Amino acid sequence: MRTYSIKRGHKANIPELLKRYFGIDSADSDIEKGFEFTARGIGTIFIQKAGQKVTIETLKSSPDVGIDVIKKWNNFLYDLTGRTVKERKKKLTST
Repeated sequence: MRTYSIKRGHKANIPELLKRYFGIDSADSDIEKGFEFTARGIGTIFIQKAGQKVTIETLKSSPDVGIDVIKKWNNFLYDLTGRTVKERKKKLTST
């Protein structure tokens, strides 16, 4: 499980991002309570937003992870948090 902080001033529409990147319709779901879905190449994902932080837990990982899946995941996290891979890594290692 990882917790990502959202960049100050960044407003992400999480249901729209889930639909764009994973084809998941989460409009009826409450992201603050948590939402679980399955993504091809990644596995089962649980996402929950609390204030300016998003907690993401990958419950099962899939063995067929290709470069396209990694790029899609990183782009999703960038659009979600407003932080690049380098910025997210720095935040994760500094806490």
